[in-house]
Amino acid sequence: MPAAPRSSADLNFPVNVQLHSSPPDWRDQFIYFLLVDRFDNNDPTVPAFTPADAGQGRDITQRNRFQGGNIKGITRRLDYLQGLGCSAVWLSPILKNRQDSRDSYHGYGIQDFLQVDPRFGTLADLRELTTQAHARGMYVILDVVINHSGDVWGYPGDFPYYYAQGEAFPFGFWRQPGSTPPFGQDDAIWPIELQTPAAFKRRGQIRDWYDEIEARDGDFLSLKELSITHPAVLDTLIKVHKYWIASADLDGFRIDTVKHLENSATAIFCNAIREYARRIGKHNFFLFGEIVADDATIQKYLGRNSRIEGTNERFPALDAALDFPLYFSLEEVIKGLTNPAALRQRYESFRTHYADHGAAGSQFVSFVDNHDQMARPYRRFMHGNPFPQQAVLAIGYLLTSSGVPCIYYGTEQGFDGGGPDDAYVRECLFGGTWGGHDSGGRHCFNPAHEIYQGISAIAQIRSRSPALRYGRQYFREISGDGIHFGHPLDGRCTLAYSRILDTDEMLIALNLDSAPRHDFITVDRSLNPPGTLMRDLLQPTRTFTVEERAGRSVVRVDLARHGMAILQAA
Repeated sequence: MPAAPRSSADLNFPVNVQLHSSPPDWRDQFIYFLLVDRFDNNDPTVPAFTPADAGQGRDITQRNRFQGGNIKGITRRLDYLQGLGCSAVWLSPILKNRQDSRDSYHGYGIQDFLQVDPRFGTLADLRELTTQAHARGMYVILDVVINHSGDVWGYPGDFPYYYAQGEAFPFGFWRQPGSTPPFGQDDAIWPIELQTPAAFKRRGQIRDWYDEIEARDGDFLSLKELSITHPAVLDTLIKVHKYWIASADLDGFRIDTVKHLENSATAIFCNAIREYARRIGKHNFFLFGEIVADDATIQKYLGRNSRIEGTNERFPALDAALDFPLYFSLEEVIKGLTNPAALRQRYESFRTHYADHGAAGSQFVSFVDNHDQMARPYRRFMHGNPFPQQAVLAIGYLLTSSGVPCIYYGTEQGFDGGGPDDAYVRECLFGGTWGGHDSGGRHCFNPAHEIYQGISAIAQIRSRSPALRYGRQYFREISGDGIHFGHPLDGRCTLAYSRILDTDEMLIALNLDSAPRHDFITVDRSLNPPGTLMRDLLQPTRTFTVEERAGRSVVRVDLARHGMAILQAA
C-alpha cells in the first residue's frame, strides 16, 4: 500500500479519469444519513433484534466511545438501503481523527485531512463502497469539515481559553502522542501546510452562540477554528477535497457548521469544488450545508448571494441547505400538537422568494431526525411515542413535499432514543454496546418492520412520479360537511396538499388525528373537474370520484387514524 500523502503539494488531480456522472436533479434522490461508527460493523454473526430484547439495558459508559461501525459494513447493507427506497448515502466524516481520542466516533474532529480514519477502514474500502453504490444507481455523499480541525493543539498551559472581544491568544503547543518533531502521522495536524499557528484563529471557545462574530471566529468547544480566510489555508482545504472527489469518486459534500464560516470563503471553496467536479465530468456535484437558522439567513449562502470581499464579483455558494426551518416545526405538526398554519405559510412564502417556487425544493434537504436534534434536545421523533405510523407520516411528508428528502438512520426501525446528551440519538443499528431500544448485541436491520415497509411504499411512488419531485406545492382547504371550507383550525386534522406539474395533480392527504377522518378536500378544478376518478396509489383498489361542492371540485377521502393517501387521476 502506498504511503498516504503528507502535503497538499503531493496530491494529484487527474482530469482525464472515468468517474461516475452526477444525477440530473438531486430531487430525484432519497438520501439516507448515517453515522459510520453506529451503522454496521460488517459482522455477520450478530443476531437480530426481537421485541423481547427491548429494555434489556446497555452499557451507558460506552455511549460516547467508538463502537466499531465501518465502511465495509455500509457496503454490505446497500441492498437494505435500496429496499427502503434510498438512492443516496450521506456518510458522517470519515477522515482521520486523533487516534488517542476515544470519543471522536462522530468524525468531526479531524487530525489528518489526507487519510481515512483506520477505525473506519481504508481508501480502498471507500472506493469499493462508491463502486458498489454506483453499480446500483446510488450515490455517495461525504460529510466534510472546513470550519475547524480536531483538538490538535493546546493554548498555553493547556488551559481552556474563552472568546474575549476578538483577542487572538498565543499558540501553546502541538498535541503529539509521539515525542518530538519531526511529527509522526498521529501528531499535530496534516497536511503539513496546516502545521502553523497562522492556520488557526486562536480566539478561544465560543461562549455566546448568538453573537454572529463570536460564533464565526471562536473555537467550537475544544475543536480548533481554522482561519479559512487565510489564502494558504483555503487553498489547502480546496486541494484536499478535490483529492477526495477524484480518489473516491464521491458524488457530493455536506458541509458542516456553515453558519460559523465566512460567506465569501465558503463561496470560493464551493466554486472551486464545483468547477473541478465539472471538469472531470460530475456536472451536478451536490454541495449542501448545515445552517441552523431561518430562511433569511440561509439565503445568504445559496446561489449567487456571496460577494467576494474587496470585489464586485459574486461566486455561487451552496446548492442547497438542510431545511432547519421545516425541522423546527414539522414534528409538532405531524403529531397533531399544533395548527399547521405556520407550515403552510412558510411554503406560500416561496412564491414571493423564488421566480419558480416549484424549483425552490432543489435548494433544501428536508429531514425530521438528525444526530444533533437542536429543536428537541437529544430525543428522536419516536421518543416516548406509541404511534409508529406517525414516523411513516413524517417521512411520507418529506417524500411528497418540496425538497430533497433525507432520513436519519434508525428512523425506519422506530429508534426512540432520548437522554441527557447527543449519544442517546446515536444508537448502534448493528447493536454494539449501545444499541437501539435500550439493547445491545442485537442488530436492527429488519426490512419487515412496519415503518420500513411504510416508507418504502411511499418512496416507490415518489420515484415514478415527477409531480412529487418537481411539482409546485399548494395546501388545500378541507371541510367536514362539504359546505364550509377552510384551512385546518387545529392540529388534529387532515393535512392536505397538492403537487402540480404541467397537467398532473397529485393530492396528498395525511390524517394527523388518532381517530379516522372523512374530510372533503379541494382539488384543482381545471385539472380534476367533477366526475374525475382518482386512485389512491398507496391502496390502488381504492378510488374516489371528484364532486362539486360549494362551487369547487372536491374529493371525500376516508383516512384511518394516522393514515395517508396519495391520489392521482385514474
